[in-house]
Amino acid sequence: MDNHLGALAGRAALCPGKSVALLLRWSHKTQKFHPPPILALRYLVTTITLCPTGDTPAPTGPCCSGGRDISNFEYLMHLNTLAGRTYSDYMQYPVFPWVLADYTSQTLNLTNPKTFRDLSKPMGAQTKERKLKFIQRFKEVEKTEGDMTAQCHYCTHYSSAIIVASYLVRMPPFTQAFCSLQGGSFDVADRMFHSVKNAWESASRENMSDVRELTPEFFYLPEFLTNCNAVEFGCMQDGTVLGDVQLPPWADGDPRKFISLHRQALESDFVSANLHHWIDLIFGYKQQGSAAVEAVNAFHPYFYGDGADLSRTSDPLIRSAILGFVSNFGQVPRQLFTKPHPARTTAGKPSPGKDVTIPASLPGHPQPFFYCLQALKPSQVTVKGSESPKGAIGHIVPTEKTILAVEKNKLLLPPLWDRTFSWGFDDFSCCLGSYGSDKALMMLENLAAWGRCLCAVCPSPETIITSGASTVVCVWELRMAKGRPRGLQLKQALYGHTRAVTCLAASVTFSLLVSGSQDCTCILWDLDHLTHVARLPAHHEGISAIAISDISGSIVSCAGAHLSLWNVNGQPLASITAAWGPEGAITCCRVVEGPAGDTSHVIITGSQDGMVRIWKTEDMKTSVPRQAAPEETPAQPPSTRGHRWEKNLALCRELEVSASLTGKPSKTSPAVTALAVSRNQTKLLVGDEKGRIFCWSAEG
Repeated sequence: MDNHLGALAGRAALCPGKSVALLLRWSHKTQKFHPPPILALRYLVTTITLCPTGDTPAPTGPCCSGGRDISNFEYLMHLNTLAGRTYSDYMQYPVFPWVLADYTSQTLNLTNPKTFRDLSKPMGAQTKERKLKFIQRFKEVEKTEGDMTAQCHYCTHYSSAIIVASYLVRMPPFTQAFCSLQGGSFDVADRMFHSVKNAWESASRENMSDVRELTPEFFYLPEFLTNCNAVEFGCMQDGTVLGDVQLPPWADGDPRKFISLHRQALESDFVSANLHHWIDLIFGYKQQGSAAVEAVNAFHPYFYGDGADLSRTSDPLIRSAILGFVSNFGQVPRQLFTKPHPARTTAGKPSPGKDVTIPASLPGHPQPFFYCLQALKPSQVTVKGSESPKGAIGHIVPTEKTILAVEKNKLLLPPLWDRTFSWGFDDFSCCLGSYGSDKALMMLENLAAWGRCLCAVCPSPETIITSGASTVVCVWELRMAKGRPRGLQLKQALYGHTRAVTCLAASVTFSLLVSGSQDCTCILWDLDHLTHVARLPAHHEGISAIAISDISGSIVSCAGAHLSLWNVNGQPLASITAAWGPEGAITCCRVVEGPAGDTSHVIITGSQDGMVRIWKTEDMKTSVPRQAAPEETPAQPPSTRGHRWEKNLALCRELEVSASLTGKPSKTSPAVTALAVSRNQTKLLVGDEKGRIFCWSAEG
């Protein structure tokens, strides 16, 4: 049981570029790990460190009590991590709340309080009648010890392995996990998760054995709602074949729209103002004891870590029974707070009626550049002395204090960005060097055996990935000794392209590597296992640029003047072909995303004509023919109302330095060769083939 309820220590990711270092203090007096007490009050800081002596952690980074430095989703994930919940354990899977109560309306009104679930009450008390029944159950059961019957409101739990597997059963490995938990086969179709509305009614009103909450996937992963693998789940009693999950009318049959609106609901003013009540129930003072009884939130003692301490149980039969009980019905998260959690203010959020995709700026927190496109102005960035790139810009890294840049065929290496990896030499060798110096630290002649290198990416300090004319993607391990490089050792050669590989992109967050080639294809590789994942449909031209979002895993691929957007699984989301001809061929790209609740993508492209173009995705309603051709497979599932939602790419702004500074466009603008976005997303950095770097921002 200790391994089921073990405490966690380490690093919890909040959002790209931010993480929290966690060191939980062990108390010999209480024999418990104690989380940092300041978490609830700060809601949340970027870095928290707890001293071994138990001193109060000192926050660093931007934070304000009740502010919007972190989304509700991120905060709940952080609490789950502190409470011992993890994606690696179905019995301790992260738990999220039902936030909506309206699954019947044609449109979702997020300004109406009746739209939302009562977050101050557990799922067993959402209706008065049901609450009274659970109170009566509590009174009828005598308080006993050493028996499977005990005084409690609920003998089932809001999160268990079977609940998690049933929600996610349409995706592997949850499909196999569900069958394993069910004894080797699927459950009766009518009892499986097939409708969001029915699941809510069962958990909140109809079924006295059902008090389940949700999983994080309900707020970011539309794929779990579709049976894209065509698994045969059987038929329900009315003859309906069990396939995709039935969505509420306001989702228009589109899983992406459901996830988008559901995430907006989680980040809404109403939920922000009431989420602390739910935190009290799940992670706080109402989780156990007299406060739990008063809140109709008392579970069987075996659901709690203290009540299921196997070290105190010598009888193997009782021990086995407790293990089986907890394995089947779930566990209560580790209690984080013993006092009421403070409410979250809505500072910095737009008031009802304003455009939710353009939030008001907090004092000291300027808006991202893509919220003020018409106000963007350029200013030239000077990289001083010997650090100035010699030729076309190839890689730009904005740090907190300065901007680092190197020329083409050269890459800055993390985490300190003080070393470089360069290629393109006549003998096909590569070189490790120091930033700002022409002196080579080490020549890497073993790479020459793989032909001319055309591109490289460094996803981590220990890994460099190269490819080029040989068509092979090579993953190298950078060997170090006493802080100095000792060479590159080949970890894996990845085969799949038939012509030269021209660009690479990697995301450690999603363990994803994407390679683009002159053979007009992109291949997705698993960065951890170094195996083939998928191949994107062929483009019309050779691939010239690739980018990956660390927020959603979305992939941008560019071929000539053609721009495509794909989800993390390689399914198409949107595409557009610009009409600028060969001079408008895209040379580099970046993708950024807005705050939680804003599901649009902002894509920045740099072109051969010297123009930077900023695109944004828009959800568009399109009609669906009554009878589509058999070979046609729409990208999105059609709605029962004869239409579906699709993403379109819309051009929002073109940036050109000469036109902005002089008022006249230049006839011979140098090609854009590199793009970067500052950490706070307020500045867009553009490098060109003349070795210049311009910073576009609302400040100029």
